[in-house]
Amino acid sequence: MPEQEAALYESPFAYVLQHVKLERQKNREERTGSKWWLHRRSGEELRAAIAPLNRYIVTPRVSKYRLFVWCLKPIFPDSATFVITRSDDTAFGILHSRFHELWSLGLCTWLGVGNDPRYTPTTTFETFPFPEGLTPNLAPANYNNPAAAEITTAAQELNKLRDNWLNPTEWTDWVRTEEEEKAGYPLRPVAKSGHDADLKNRTLTNLYNARPAWLDNAHKTLDAVVAKAYGWNDYTPKMPDEEILRRLLVLNLACAK
Repeated sequence: MPEQEAALYESPFAYVLQHVKLERQKNREERTGSKWWLHRRSGEELRAAIAPLNRYIVTPRVSKYRLFVWCLKPIFPDSATFVITRSDDTAFGILHSRFHELWSLGLCTWLGVGNDPRYTPTTTFETFPFPEGLTPNLAPANYNNPAAAEITTAAQELNKLRDNWLNPTEWTDWVRTEEEEKAGYPLRPVAKSGHDADLKNRTLTNLYNARPAWLDNAHKTLDAVVAKAYGWNDYTPKMPDEEILRRLLVLNLACAK
């Protein structure tokens, strides 16, 4: 947006003019100093990457649990999340498997007093050995692994069960204002009368803290079919974490050759 157009938003422009411009013009970076009314980083590369997608995967930068969720266009995430520019349930399922979670916890960095895992894409995502035929360089139409369809089904079921818990129909209305509809925004959940507090407590963190049997079973089903994609026919939920990491490391090293 050029300066002349930005100035039409009178109140926010006046605020930025008074409080931002002088500091920004001290910056030696040309774009930052000369285009002081714009965000320093506008996410052009990310906007271009998600442009062809109707949805994409996001995960918190820092989180007690390594959770992945779907984000719908035209929502644009902030820097508290990382974006994986995939729209297929197969990729979602692999990322949300026990195997990727263990890998990411083993190679992430830690914040706070050392107990807050931070997802670092260069070490956790870029090094993760996806099952053969399901790697991120392939379009979903070119996946070549017999377990792909089963992963898709298991991932869809996990997501559906979680969504039903987060926004139960008896507590929730799905609404969209006229302006939101014109802008192409999706429906959003609003608590029915008397259920505001109930719905506020329905977060993924609280869900995974409790980890009810249905959630645990959905993850076990997903893990089993992802293990099948790796060819690990001996996999059971009792397989030690160390053995899983050993196998993933072997695959990682083989990819690096």
